[in-house]
Amino acid sequence: MSMSLRDQLLQAGLVNERQAKETERQLRKQQRGRQQLPKEKRATPTEAELASQRAQLAKATRDQELSRQLKEQADKRARHAQIEQLIQQNCLPRSRTDERYNFVDGNKIRSIPADHLVRERLSRGEIAIVRRNGGYELVPAEIAARIRERDEGAVIGCGVTHDATPSDDVPDDLMW
Repeated sequence: MSMSLRDQLLQAGLVNERQAKETERQLRKQQRGRQQLPKEKRATPTEAELASQRAQLAKATRDQELSRQLKEQADKRARHAQIEQLIQQNCLPRSRTDERYNFVDGNKIRSIPADHLVRERLSRGEIAIVRRNGGYELVPAEIAARIRERDEGAVIGCGVTHDATPSDDVPDDLMW
């Protein structure tokens, strides 16, 4: 003959006699409570229960929205910190010159100090201008591409990039 679950738990020493009796008493209470309610009342929830369920659903929806917003803010702060670190580690030293390089940021013309070599590298697209804490920094183009992946608006421009092959004004198929 098979033993009941209660007897098996007692024999294994996982519960004692008092715990088993308490559990049986609680089960009997639950069964009596179900039997006392008419079937119609058990099947249809009351207006108060419906209101409670609606409130719980609305609270869960608000909590999910708040959680999503907090996650977006945390992601934005993490991206900003990554951009700041990339700029800090890779920015080029400022030129000590009176010469300026003018560029367009949005609809305004801005300028940064730049000697002839820096202006030339900017025009070739080897270095780029990025926004940093209300100012501007120069970084290599590879770093600007990594920054652009995190925030499209942080990179002002990489200058004009030219093809590697020189272009001739005369077509190749022209015969002289």
